Amino acid sequence: MIRVVLVDDQALMRAGFRALLDAEDGIEVVGEAADGAQGVDLVRKEVPDIALVDVQMPVMSGIEATREIAADPHLAAVRVVILTNYGLDEYVFEALRAGASGFLLKDTEPADLLQAVQVVAAGDALLSPAVTRQLIGEFIARPPDRATAPGLEHLTPRELEVTALAARGLSNEEIAAHMVISPYTAKTHVSRAMTKLGARDRAQLVVFAYESGLVRARSA
Repeated sequence: MIRVVLVDDQALMRAGFRALLDAEDGIEVVGEAADGAQGVDLVRKEVPDIALVDVQMPVMSGIEATREIAADPHLAAVRVVILTNYGLDEYVFEALRAGASGFLLKDTEPADLLQAVQVVAAGDALLSPAVTRQLIGEFIARPPDRATAPGLEHLTPRELEVTALAARGLSNEEIAAHMVISPYTAKTHVSRAMTKLGARDRAQLVVFAYESGLVRARSA
């Protein structure tokens, strides 16, 4: 059973998401919160698999809530998915840097929402290669302000290579073809790189690769 918490200040939005998720076998909404502070408390109480968190809320924003959840070692298994109306805006970038595993548009199709919940719960990246490429486009247009998260020295040459390829939007299968290794080996290298760098998921790995300088944003 995939356990989900909903954090959104709009009651109607929560009701819609809840009805959709609860109707799906294998998914259960275990709680709702109307602001970021309540959301953090609820996540600490329930320790769900996934927290669907709105970006803009009273009391505490979704970004701050994400940061608190990601910083709590007892919540390391919780995956935060940001809900937004506007797609790839500055709020989404800040949320990813804060520790979110990905994002969904609030007007996403029901089938896409259910698939996203299942993908994240399985431990895979919510950001598809296509979305990762969109993120890269944004990094090209507006490079990050700062370099963060030292730790490249802990990566093996293979891990550095797969991290750079993942940051350029390649899937595990594409990385495997590029490096002439099996998809399983590619996935293993990616997983080890994430562990060493303290990246919660692939989205964090992409952000790290650009902000650390491993990959340079460049024009298309």
